[in-house]
Amino acid sequence: MKLSVILAPYDSGHYQSGFGQGPDALVTGGLIEALTLAGHDVSVEDIGKVGGDQPREIATGFAVCRAVSAMVDAALEDGRFPVVLAGNCLTTIGAVAGERADSVIWFDQHGDINTPETSAHGFLDGMALATVLGLCWKPIAHTVPGFKTIDPARCLLVDARDLDEDERKLLDTLPVLRASCANAAEQAGKLQGMGAVRTHLHIDLDVIDPDLLQVNRYTTPGGPGPDELGRIVCAIARSMPVTGVTLSAYDPAFDPQGDVPPVAGHLLTDLLAALERI
Repeated sequence: MKLSVILAPYDSGHYQSGFGQGPDALVTGGLIEALTLAGHDVSVEDIGKVGGDQPREIATGFAVCRAVSAMVDAALEDGRFPVVLAGNCLTTIGAVAGERADSVIWFDQHGDINTPETSAHGFLDGMALATVLGLCWKPIAHTVPGFKTIDPARCLLVDARDLDEDERKLLDTLPVLRASCANAAEQAGKLQGMGAVRTHLHIDLDVIDPDLLQVNRYTTPGGPGPDELGRIVCAIARSMPVTGVTLSAYDPAFDPQGDVPPVAGHLLTDLLAALERI
């Protein structure tokens, strides 16, 4: 398969800091070699510095999304499947826009569905899925080329085990599908019943059980093991029209032994193999 691996090395508006070091660490940890050895034709692109010399979280975060959207669109024009390696989950807005996705499957231990009105901490990344679904940041989100909000009924949120009370209340009012990893593949099939034909797969690596693999500092107990996560995303890939993938939220400072990159490489190679069998 022809692939475009797009690096978006930002964390809260800061270039190659914190989670923003994750994309490069995945690459230097052997991800590209794993994909190449699996027979893929891999092109690697970095969005570089965006947003000006004075980083501002909101402005820079959406500038990252605009850059990613353009690169994803170009990859698809070149017949390449886009894989975005992101520091922040907000970057998925750019991937969704570039793919013209009409549905999303969101693997994350967090809901990412706060809004400015409900967020206790003002953390932009905690509003990523809410923005994708058109619940907040509407004017600036629509500066991202190709962005259209996704109907909440075409969203599957998987294993969001760390929700605050406002997120729970909001989710109770929305037709967002919810699933544990164990029944995610079954629930994903319902998206097609809602007319989904272009599905973006978002995988925040902190969905994995931190007792088995520590990917960042914001982890809570529970979640699937790496092998279980791999089985589930492969089952989804074999049954759904997946148009692109984002991997996010890896902070190499919390992985001193470099355990995460090989797991990410294995996850992606298995996922792509499943897509090729369709």
